[in-house]
Amino acid sequence: MKPRRREPEESVIRITARRPHLVVIGDLLVDIMATVGSAGLERGSDVPGTVRFRAGGSAANTSRTFAGLGGRATLVCSVGVDPWGRLLVRSLRGAAVVVRAVRSEAPTGRLVAIVEGDGERTFVTDRGAADGLRPDDVEERWFRGVDALHVPGYSIFSEPLASASLRAAGMARSAGAFVSVDLSSRGPLRQMGRARAREAVAALGVTVLFGNREEFEVLVGDRPEDLLDIVPIVVVKDGAVGCRVLARPARRSGPFIDLSVPTRAIRDVDTTGAGDAFDAGFLLALLVADGIPRSTRGRLRAAAQAGHRAARAALTGPRPELAGR
Repeated sequence: MKPRRREPEESVIRITARRPHLVVIGDLLVDIMATVGSAGLERGSDVPGTVRFRAGGSAANTSRTFAGLGGRATLVCSVGVDPWGRLLVRSLRGAAVVVRAVRSEAPTGRLVAIVEGDGERTFVTDRGAADGLRPDDVEERWFRGVDALHVPGYSIFSEPLASASLRAAGMARSAGAFVSVDLSSRGPLRQMGRARAREAVAALGVTVLFGNREEFEVLVGDRPEDLLDIVPIVVVKDGAVGCRVLARPARRSGPFIDLSVPTRAIRDVDTTGAGDAFDAGFLLALLVADGIPRSTRGRLRAAAQAGHRAARAALTGPRPELAGR
C-alpha cells in the first residue's frame, strides 16, 4: 500500500523576506512605577520603595520592542500638547520607532503601577489624550507597505479610539497586512461584555488574538478554541508557565493545531510590559521568512519561542527611563 500523501499545511500569514513593518495603534503614556519591598503595602501608612518614570502604554511597549528586535515599527497615537507628550514622543523616536502622534488638548495619559515584591502589579490609569484618537486622524498613507497592524485591547474599549482602530484595521487589510489584537486587561474586557468584545474582534478582521488565561476566560470561558471560528490563530499567555497556541485547521473539518510552548520562570520581577514584548517577538518571528520552519505548526512554535525570548529580555534587561522634563 502506498503511503498516504500528507497535504501541506496552509498559512494564513503572508511571509516576507524583507525587514517586516508593524504599525501599532493606541496608547503612549507616562508610566509612574512605584515598587515596594517584600513586606508589601501598609494601608494608611508609608513604606519604602522606588519611584521611576518611564515611557509606557501597551501600544508603545509593543512598538519599542518590535523595533529593538530589528523590525520597522510605527506607533499611531494621541498625546497632549503638554511637556509630557513631547518627552514621550522624543523617547520613542530615540528607540527607532516612527511616531505618528496627534496632539490633543486633553492631558497626556498617565498610569501609576504599584509593583509588589513578588512582581504582581496594580494599575491606576488616567488615559487622558490616549483615548482621543479619532477616525479622521488616521491616514491611509501610514499603511503602505505595512505587514501587520497590532491593536491592544485598550484601543477597542473606548471611543473615539475604538472607531479609529476599526478604520486603521480596514486600511491595513486593504494594504495586504494582517491584524493582531491583544485582549490586554480582564477588567475593561468584563465591562465591555462578552458579546460586544467578540463582535469587535470579528469586525477588526483579526488573524492573531493574544491574551492571558484570565482574559480569555472572560471572553469565552475555559474553551479558547471556540474562538477559532472567527480568529485563525489564538495565543493564550500563561506567565511563567509559557503559552498555548491554537490555530484553525487548513480544512475546517480537520483537527485544530494545539501547541503548548513552555518558558523558563523568572521569579520576583516587575512584569510590566512583558506581555507586550511577547507579542512583538511573536509577530516578528511570524513575519520573517529566513530560518522559519515551512509548516504552520513549526512556524507557530518558533514564533512562540521568539515571544518568550522577547518577554524574558524585557524582564531581565534595563528599563528605559524618561529623562527630566
